[in-house]
Amino acid sequence: MNKKLILMQKSGIIVMKLAQEFIGMEIGDRIDTIANYSEKFKTARGTVQNAIKYLEDNKAIYLEARGHLGTFIVDIDYKKLMHFTDINSIVGVMPLPYSKLYEGLATGLYKTMLKSGIPFSLAYMRGAKSRIEALKKNRYDFAIVSKLAAQKSIEEGLDINIVIEFGEFTYVNEHALIFYNPFKKDIEDGMKVGIDTTSIDHSILTLRQCEGKNVQLIELPYNQIIAKIISGEIDAAVWNIDEIFERKINIKYYPLFNNNLNKMDTEAVLIMNNNKKELESFLKRVLSKEEVLDYQKRVVRGEITPNY
Repeated sequence: MNKKLILMQKSGIIVMKLAQEFIGMEIGDRIDTIANYSEKFKTARGTVQNAIKYLEDNKAIYLEARGHLGTFIVDIDYKKLMHFTDINSIVGVMPLPYSKLYEGLATGLYKTMLKSGIPFSLAYMRGAKSRIEALKKNRYDFAIVSKLAAQKSIEEGLDINIVIEFGEFTYVNEHALIFYNPFKKDIEDGMKVGIDTTSIDHSILTLRQCEGKNVQLIELPYNQIIAKIISGEIDAAVWNIDEIFERKINIKYYPLFNNNLNKMDTEAVLIMNNNKKELESFLKRVLSKEEVLDYQKRVVRGEITPNY
């Protein structure tokens, strides 16, 4: 029988639901009982048995019954299993790759997922707030943001989860203060300070620098900040020093004060919606953090060309 045809029938729905369950499992795991699946999916036991047999017949999964111990997975083909889910591909979203760190991260994600054999693509979007909103609307399976942005969103009640933490200095190396007047080192009363409100990090860091100061906040996209500083349209802003080095921008920068954030603004994390636990388990297994970071370091050092 044609695979697409069976997926359109009643038992096909159960095939799809079981495939979604199994995609989050691995060899050695015990599957649930027929009775429990029957109750969970509100269908007859025979339908569940037929759906499991269909997956086995198509060599998507191999099971072994061990008496009273239950039934265990002895082999699993994730690529075939993915075919029977309603997941056509895995799509992630991350910042625009304007720095070597971002290019390296994008390369690592792409290359590592490519090895899994699962269709995968990356989209790019400015502003953690926009990326998280798109994630919540299920436009993407996961998003890359800073740990600071993720924690802030979770504290505000968003039902998202940090799945992978890539470690300090994987998102940016450091944020710093930059000024139009090269002799200034601190935010002062009366200054016009640039702020990108679509960026959770930039908003938090900027507001911390402006605490107790009578300043005018000028909303503008992050990628316009340097130009506005150079032209004098704004007096000061928080900026990522990676870009200053990589683009060889002739501008002085100074350390942030009141920045007791445990470097959370420097750490890249992968977040997902909490209702995608099976896909989360699958991603944790196939997306090697160490491999992603190795690609990132090699791109930053100039040893390999970015590929994403």
